Amino acid sequence: MNTRYLIATAAILLTLCSANISAQPAGKHNLRFDVIPSRWDEAIPLGNGMIGALVWQKEGRLRISVDRADLWDLRPTAEINRFTYKWAYEHRLSGDWDTVWKVADQPYDRDLGPTKLPGAAIEFDISSLGKVKSVELNIASAICIIQWTNNVRFRIYVDALNPTVRYAWEGANILPKLVAPSYGNTGIKSGNNPVTEGYSLARLGYLQGEVKTAGNFSVYNQKAWGPLKYQAAVAWNTGEGVVSITAHYADKKKAVTASKIVRKAISFTFDGAAALHKQWWLNYWSQSSISIPDAQIEKQYYLEIYKFGAASRKGAPPISLQAVWTADNGLLPPWKGDFHSDLNTQLSYWPSYSSNHLDEASVFTDWLWENKPYFEQYTKRVFGTDGLNVPGVATLRGHEMGGWHMYAMSPTVSCWLTQHFYWQWRYSMDTDFLKKRAYPWISAVAKHIEQLTVLDNGIRTLPMSSSPECHDGGINAWFLDMTNYDRALTAYVFKIASEMAGTLGLHEEAAHWALTGSQIPSVDVDTATGITIAPGFPMNESHRHFSHLMAFHPLGLLDFENADDRTLIEKSIENLERQGTGAWCGYSFSWLGNMYAWMHDGQKAAKVLREFSSCYCSVNSFHLNNNRCKTGMKSEFNGPFTLEGNFAFASAIQEMLLQSHSGYIEIFPAIPQEWKDVSFNKLRAEGALLVSAKKENGVIVNIRIESEKGGIATVKLPFRTHVIKELNGAEVTILKDLMVRIDLKEGGFIEIENGYE
Repeated sequence: MNTRYLIATAAILLTLCSANISAQPAGKHNLRFDVIPSRWDEAIPLGNGMIGALVWQKEGRLRISVDRADLWDLRPTAEINRFTYKWAYEHRLSGDWDTVWKVADQPYDRDLGPTKLPGAAIEFDISSLGKVKSVELNIASAICIIQWTNNVRFRIYVDALNPTVRYAWEGANILPKLVAPSYGNTGIKSGNNPVTEGYSLARLGYLQGEVKTAGNFSVYNQKAWGPLKYQAAVAWNTGEGVVSITAHYADKKKAVTASKIVRKAISFTFDGAAALHKQWWLNYWSQSSISIPDAQIEKQYYLEIYKFGAASRKGAPPISLQAVWTADNGLLPPWKGDFHSDLNTQLSYWPSYSSNHLDEASVFTDWLWENKPYFEQYTKRVFGTDGLNVPGVATLRGHEMGGWHMYAMSPTVSCWLTQHFYWQWRYSMDTDFLKKRAYPWISAVAKHIEQLTVLDNGIRTLPMSSSPECHDGGINAWFLDMTNYDRALTAYVFKIASEMAGTLGLHEEAAHWALTGSQIPSVDVDTATGITIAPGFPMNESHRHFSHLMAFHPLGLLDFENADDRTLIEKSIENLERQGTGAWCGYSFSWLGNMYAWMHDGQKAAKVLREFSSCYCSVNSFHLNNNRCKTGMKSEFNGPFTLEGNFAFASAIQEMLLQSHSGYIEIFPAIPQEWKDVSFNKLRAEGALLVSAKKENGVIVNIRIESEKGGIATVKLPFRTHVIKELNGAEVTILKDLMVRIDLKEGGFIEIENGYE
């Protein structure tokens, strides 16, 4: 990341003033508290994708927990290299599950590494300051401000462009104390369930690093497992300071140290350095905006988009389970803070495309592409196929970690991940990306599936199949008939491989992928309950993961606009509702909100999203696995936070406002009746189209469509008669059923108003 600090010039300030100020979130969207949070997982979150900070209070001291996304203990998972898909299949047939469990599942539960690591913290003695007046995170500027009743003020931000945390005191000059994690503190005990509550850091076996202080500078050096050494440093002047953490892996190019970064950065003031930081966030927020009359849902939406900008950034790793907010309690993070791709990574990037944050979205596909060589080795070793698959539970470098291996080592993980390459192309229409990354990735996944599946009498199936997280980690979690989850994913990858090949003029490849995809068995259906988990296994209990419904959402193989598909979708969702929410996690509500939006049911979508916001989010907006309201919506208490539920929530709001997955643009497809005044600005649709629309007093008044790359936009008009208010580089053809075809040149746009007839 760029470590240069530039003085704000008049030109920069002019840019700040001329940006789209109206798109910025308002004060009502900020996080506010009357006291400083007293738990690390309820703290104020700050971040820039690589560096994260949590602002909270511990034992009477203001504590800033500072994290770095690439701090990882990368010790290999023991025994896991003995696992192959064929070997597991043979043991599944023989019923010898204990042998497989000891190789592929037990090490994840038993061993501490590989794992994400905490960074360090700084503390301030605030015992003399008295009562706190307010604590506020301004999400527009990503600056947290704490004020005391005696007029002392503390400000802090994670620099948007540099690997630093900056703070400033006003009315006081309290010196920072750099605090190391408890690697040597054997008095901290592991949680009751170490997988979700964490093992004691002392069990990692590190020699505790030393904190050294001289003058206005402190540094902490820590040797971790194997190639990793990391450093945290803080430098300060009167009332102001800078903190940084850097990681150095012996097998990678040496990085600039934290001590050098802070010594240089401290020569710039808090406010001077903040100008470019604010500029970044101003530009980020100007990419899109929404306005809805439900204050709770609107605030939650803006908090999610804020956290997404804080957690995903070019040049940094993608969003893991807790992203840049690793546990600061002397324990390892829940589930080791890993990259879970049986749902978590996928949902975390759902909102990025429509919200017009393609740079942040590409962080995920960049990481997948960077680790492609290893994924290909893994695929050959574990599945015996060419092409590529991805471990469902992975380290920073994409290495497999095991744990409930039916999903952690599933043969179809990469099939779901192809959707992000597909979306990155469809929402950007970047032909270079299609040619150099998207199609090479997706065709490699298709090759893997083609070689792994068995073709018998024209039907292509997997020998052994799973459906996250049905039957948890038991032997029956491997189905001997192909699940609907795997049917949908494999059919999807062949479908989009064929589409991309055709777009690139590779007609023989397109025909081959289409033929191969036609051999995948269709969705299995139960007459009473709709879509099953697998043949002979109807969905007859409450379950947190809607993996059996993948063909509907998010893959779109079943289209709600098709009458037959609609009947099946409605029956399946009715059954999901009938089974109840007892086993759901917070992300279940967010995911269902997306499904309701695709079913054009705004009332139900808003209802489940309110339940998520009210009962499955902590006071700082982090998604919880447990029901905070304790109203009986969830039978099992499980407290750790993860982030995918947050970002799936934001996606659901966008799907209520704008949809383009069915091949045409639909405006306000799932708005509750009571939402009379709604608008959005520059949400992105497939085809590299930016769409804006407004609804006033229950009537849609206008829509605007801008084209980045040129092409054809098919739009379902939300009014019976229309007036073209503005037109530039666009030609309109009226179709039937309120559909219009708009031929747009690159940079062309059209604004259409309601004709009120």
